[in-house]
Amino acid sequence: MADAPTRAPIAPPAHVRRPPRPQGMRRRGSALWRHPQFREGAHEMRGMALGIFAWGLVTGVAMVNSGMGTLAALACSLLVFSGTAQLATAPMFASGAPVWMVWLTALCLNLRFVVYSTQWRPFLQHLPRRQRAWASYWAADWNYLYFMRRWPDPVAAPGQLPYFWGGVVVNAGSWHLGSLLGIAASHQIPEHWGLGFAGTVALLGMTWGLLAERRTWLPALLSGSAALLALGLPLRLHLLVAMTVAVAVGLAVDAMPAGTRRTLDAGQRP
Repeated sequence: MADAPTRAPIAPPAHVRRPPRPQGMRRRGSALWRHPQFREGAHEMRGMALGIFAWGLVTGVAMVNSGMGTLAALACSLLVFSGTAQLATAPMFASGAPVWMVWLTALCLNLRFVVYSTQWRPFLQHLPRRQRAWASYWAADWNYLYFMRRWPDPVAAPGQLPYFWGGVVVNAGSWHLGSLLGIAASHQIPEHWGLGFAGTVALLGMTWGLLAERRTWLPALLSGSAALLALGLPLRLHLLVAMTVAVAVGLAVDAMPAGTRRTLDAGQRP
């Protein structure tokens, strides 16, 4: 008896077929974690983790102690992800301020991220829109500082995205851990501990460690002076003024002739 002819498998209809994945998508996530630049980004951000954790802890405690409910504080911490805006708007929520005023205050305080985004654009514009939107949520101050110090030229290069996400893991992880712990333990942490002052001192100490080259002092000094001069502005707009001055002076320094930059970079800080 002859064997029956082998029948080819019937392909499923087109409407139930899985669309082909782009090349490399299956292992993109795991490859990102294993990339050397991912570890490098996490390692460099690790020095800031303690100060970021302290700042998040202070913010979590302040939100609850200002009268904001626990659930509202949790939502604010996870959705806003900005200590300055959270500290400024928490008392407004508690006092029943109009929603438009709360939004305006948070918008003014976070306008510095618009300045940052113009600097991020050359590095991330090649990504799909959904990935750019996802990265924009995590692109915090310290991520910007370390990334721009590593790649001062606005040109996309291999390894930038893994480095970005390596720093994000440490920065966001430290912040959210501190913030959530502060919310949970807000009633057990006495105010006389002075956590706000301790967090500020920790961040100042780490900022000092970043001012290793002479030319970094010029934007730092001028932006600090601008912040003091604009201290009387409402809605803490002095922070936006300081950020704008720092970025403008930094760009001006980068635009200087090579000989002038070498003169500024010669030697280390005293």
